[in-house]
Amino acid sequence: MTQKQWTAVDSYFTDLFVRPDPALDAALQTSTAAGLPPHNVSPNQGKLLLLLAQIQGARTILEIGTLGGYSTIWLARALPSDGRLITLEANPKHAEVARANIAHAGLSDIVDLRLGQALSTLPQIAAEGNSPFDLIFIDADKPNNPDYFKWALKLSRPGSLIVADNVVRNGAVIDATSSDPSVQGVRRFNELLASEPRISATAIQTVGSKGYDGFAIAIVN
Repeated sequence: MTQKQWTAVDSYFTDLFVRPDPALDAALQTSTAAGLPPHNVSPNQGKLLLLLAQIQGARTILEIGTLGGYSTIWLARALPSDGRLITLEANPKHAEVARANIAHAGLSDIVDLRLGQALSTLPQIAAEGNSPFDLIFIDADKPNNPDYFKWALKLSRPGSLIVADNVVRNGAVIDATSSDPSVQGVRRFNELLASEPRISATAIQTVGSKGYDGFAIAIVN
């Protein structure tokens, strides 16, 4: 199996299951034009996030890591008209692009984008009484994943769903001696998931247009 074949199969499923969407397509194009890194989820993964939020019956969502707002749009579309999504972004340029993309998708009334380091913003969200969240999506800097998970627990309830992206790292996650801070952050995150008695979790390996990686999915007991 090659990256070319993975991408072709991904395109096959995208053509079948993900309808053309001007707002989502524009979000990708705008992000690329602005020079944002290509770290957004793929269309198939975005559809998965939407389905998970719908299955969860989510009314409140927390997203840690906005980038250009592509996954934000997918998640926000799963919410009812009176739902809310808070998304956290540390990079001002990324936040500016994301705000425009979210507005273009007609979701500004549902999405609250907070600019700042997530580990500074999360205590503010807790103090505001915005939790618990029905679904929390973690997709930011991987070295801080363990701390993001601890905050996700604090801001959740029994039955909340926690989803984390990029937990396979092209297979490097199995290397305990890795010097990559992202690999070590993900390993520690996975270990916390496995050892936390309030959590039931699994991880799924994925291949596709984004390469070889995976999601962790956990429910709070």
